[in-house]
Amino acid sequence: MEFTDLIQKRRSLRSLAPVKITREMVLEMASAVRLSPSCFNNQPWRFIFVIDPKKLQELFTTLSPGNEWAKKASAIAAIFSKKEFDCVIKEREFFQFDTGMATTFLLLKATEMGLVAHPIAGFNYQAAQSALRLPAEMSLIALVIIGRKSEILDASLSEKQKAMEPVRPERLAPEKFIWFDGYEET
Repeated sequence: MEFTDLIQKRRSLRSLAPVKITREMVLEMASAVRLSPSCFNNQPWRFIFVIDPKKLQELFTTLSPGNEWAKKASAIAAIFSKKEFDCVIKEREFFQFDTGMATTFLLLKATEMGLVAHPIAGFNYQAAQSALRLPAEMSLIALVIIGRKSEILDASLSEKQKAMEPVRPERLAPEKFIWFDGYEET
C-alpha cells in the first residue's frame, strides 16, 4: 500500500467488529514500532497489548462513559513510558514525543493489517494503571483500542459520534498550522 493511501485510510473509527488478535499479529505491529525514531535512539516507549478476554473486561471497567463503544475492542494497547527512559535537555522532556511517534507507527501498521487502531485518553488513569499492574513511576500516556471495522453503526455511539463515523472529520487547512521562517499571529 502506498504511504499516502495508508494515511488516508487510517481513521479513528468507533464501530468495531470482533477479530482475533494473535501474538503473531502483536509482534508484527511491534516490529514496525521498533523502527520509530527517538532521541539518541533511546526508544522510551513501552506497550502492553491486552488480548486476553478476561483482562480486556477488567480494562473495559476503566473506560470513561463516552467510550462505551470501545468495549467491543478485540485488543487494547496501553502506551506508557517515563521521563528517565529518554532525553531530557534543559526543560525539554522527549519521552512523550518519542512515544507518540512510536504510537503513530503502531496506528499505521494496524491500518495496513486491515485493523482499526483508535487512541483514547478517556479512561480512569489510576484504575487502568492498577489493572495493567503498572508501577507508579510509569506514565500511562494513552490506550489504543484495536479491532476490525464494523459495517454496522454501533448503537452505543452518541448522535455526534454516529454523524462523524461515516466521513472523516474536517481537518485544518495547512495555512492554519504552518508558518514560514517564524511565527506570526493570525
